[in-house]
Parts: sequence; structure tokens; C-alpha cells
Amino acid sequence: MLQRLYDWTLSLAEHPRALWALAIVAFVESSFFPIPPDIIMIPMIIARPNRAFVIAGIALVASVLGGLLGYAIGAFAYEAIGEPILSALGKTDAMAEFSGRFNDMGFWAVLTAGVTPFPYKVITIMSGWTGMPLGVFIATSILARGLRFFLVAALLWKFGAPVRRFIEKRLGLMFTLFVVLLLAGFGAIRFL
Repeated sequence: MLQRLYDWTLSLAEHPRALWALAIVAFVESSFFPIPPDIIMIPMIIARPNRAFVIAGIALVASVLGGLLGYAIGAFAYEAIGEPILSALGKTDAMAEFSGRFNDMGFWAVLTAGVTPFPYKVITIMSGWTGMPLGVFIATSILARGLRFFLVAALLWKFGAPVRRFIEKRLGLMFTLFVVLLLAGFGAIRFL
């Protein structure tokens, strides 16, 4: 089953609408969707390394635009939309305490969440809710998401074939590692 999913994702890279699918996933992941765009981006770059930086650029633009949606949710619709999303992630009790500390470290919070497996959507919503200056949020989001997506693109562009063979030989291990990192990101939310 994993092999079929992997093969399907690689074949998506050849689809005429692959970049649109990546853009949609990157956009919604930044505000409410739990699956990171790396799941689509990495196989797309492995299948088409000559387009690595175009793919990373599309993921970056869509992710930052989705981050603005998350910011708007926090700023204008926190009670109706933002609070239920963060509540589902187990963060309602720590909201008031966290908001004061959040703006003190806002740049670093956005940068860390944008680069690491920590769920970026939590930070986008919190940024709007706590009133982080929009310019700081946008600049830090571009920096963080750019670092993340372009670093992955550069590594896969440079070492694509060996990385692809490594992933294909150890697909089960790679999937398990990805799930562990994803769960660690969600677990980190509980300790903020």
C-alpha cells in the first residue's frame, strides 16, 4: 500500500495540475489543514529535479498566502474559527498566558514554526489573535518557509538520485520517520 501511494505521488509530479495541487495543499496547511506540503513537494522534486526551485517557490508563495489566512482567522474570527481549531489541538487553556509571551518572541516563534515540523498553522492563527505586527509576520514567514522549502529543494536537486534510491529502499522507514516527526510537532504544541 505504501509503495502504491509513493508511486502515485511521484506520478503526480508529471500531472499537468501538479503544481496547483501543491499550491492548494501548501495554502491550506498554513491555516487549518494538518498535512504538510512536503508530502507532495518532495516526490515532485525527486521526479523532476530540474524544477526543484520552481516547486519550492510555489510552495513558499502558497504557504505564506495561507499563513495570511491563518493570521486573518486569528485576528478577525478567533472565537468562531480560530479557537475551535486551536482547541482541537489542545491549546485553549494556555491561550491567555501564551499570548503575552508570544508577542515578546513573535519573530522567533514564526521562524521556528515555519522551518520545523511544528504545525505552522498554530503560529499563523496565534499571530493574528495576539496582534503581531503584520509586516513582521509576513517577513518572518517568507524567511522561515523559504528556508524550509528551498533547503529541501536544494538538497534534492543536488542529491536527487541517491536520495530517491534511499527513500525507495527504505520507504517504510521513511514513512515511519515522517509520522514520528509529524506527531512530535503536534506533541510540541501541548508543551507551549
